[in-house]
This record gives sequence, structure tokens and C-alpha cells, in this order.
Amino acid sequence: MSVRQQQAAVPVRARGTDRSAARRAELLAIGRTLFADTSYDALSMDDIARQAHVAKGLIYYYFRSKRGYYLAIVQDSVAELVAFAASGAELPAVDRLQRTIDGYLRFAEHHQAAYRTIVSGGVGFDAEVHAIRDGVREAIVATLADGAYGRTDIGPLARTGLFSWVCSVEGTTLDWIGRPELTRAALGELLVKTLGGTLRAIEELDPSCPAPPPARRDG
Repeated sequence: MSVRQQQAAVPVRARGTDRSAARRAELLAIGRTLFADTSYDALSMDDIARQAHVAKGLIYYYFRSKRGYYLAIVQDSVAELVAFAASGAELPAVDRLQRTIDGYLRFAEHHQAAYRTIVSGGVGFDAEVHAIRDGVREAIVATLADGAYGRTDIGPLARTGLFSWVCSVEGTTLDWIGRPELTRAALGELLVKTLGGTLRAIEELDPSCPAPPPARRDG
């Protein structure tokens, strides 16, 4: 192939890669909806292909199996949730905490099916999906610790305190997206207040993890 032919081929490959990535993302978005309220075992590949209006072979091409497709859906949702929650690294510590909570709620509000799948560990029990969910919790705990203390290497008491707060937020958020009687801003403010209480309790029991000044002033 001549140099000119090689140069001409690059944009074609790039366009093909872009189309492939867009098609894969489209299939993941469709899958979020399909698996939101239907168990993994209840959906066959034929069902998925028919409802997605694609050839079954296309799903196999991108994901190799139904299992691969399902896990890709969960992992894609997880990556988006963590990115939403961890944004704003340039902000002061207290603003980062508020940004983390708002980002978390924004994701749940706009991606309800994906959020339910993440925090419930899928429809039914799935050990691998539960492991992914546990990874999300640890990532959020690390984000909170970095925002509150400027570090992620916290002791077991502080980690457990933040972990318990994250788990309570999951239940609260599930209730909220099912019954959105509060605005996102109002719920976010409530969660900030309860996080302040958690941070103060952690400081009382482990002085090496002092609560940020605004959290102490809330008392």
C-alpha cells in the first residue's frame, strides 16, 4: 500500500471505530432498560435481540454472550456513577462533598433503571454483580474520605462510618426516585446534614479523623 493509500485509510478506520463504539453504547443503553425490571434468566438472547430490534449475532459480536452483555451493562453504569460522584476534584473539601452528593443524586434521577441495578445487585442474587456494587461503595467511600480529610488512607472506624452512611443513602435514594416528593436540592441538603452528623461521630470516636469545620458547626 502506498503512503497516500495508508493516509486515506486512517480516517476510514477511525470512522469505523467511532461507529462501532456508538453502536456498542446504544446496545448498552437498550440493555439497561431491558434488565431493569426483568430477571437475567427470564430474558433469552432471542428476547433481547427482538426487543432491541437488532440481529442476535450483533450482540454476540460485541459482548460474546448474554452474560458478557449483562456484566458490560452493569460495569458501564458503575463507571458513569463513580465519574458523576467523583467530579469536582479542584473544589475545596466541603464543596467536593456537596458536589459528590449532588452528582450521585443526579445520576440516580436521570438513570433510574441503571441505579436500581447497581445498588440492588441486579434482579435476584448475582454474586458477580454484588461484587461490582461493593466496589462502587468503596469508591464512593474513598471519594468522601478524600473530600472530608484530604486522604483516603483512613482507619477502620472512619471507613465503617462512611460506609454505613453510603448504604443508608442508597436506600433513601431508591425511595426518592420511586416517590420524588422532595426536590434533588432538598434531598441533597438533608443528606449533607446527615453526613455532617456521621463525620462528627467519627471525630468523637477517632480524633485522627477530624470533621471539616462546617460539619462541626452544624452541631
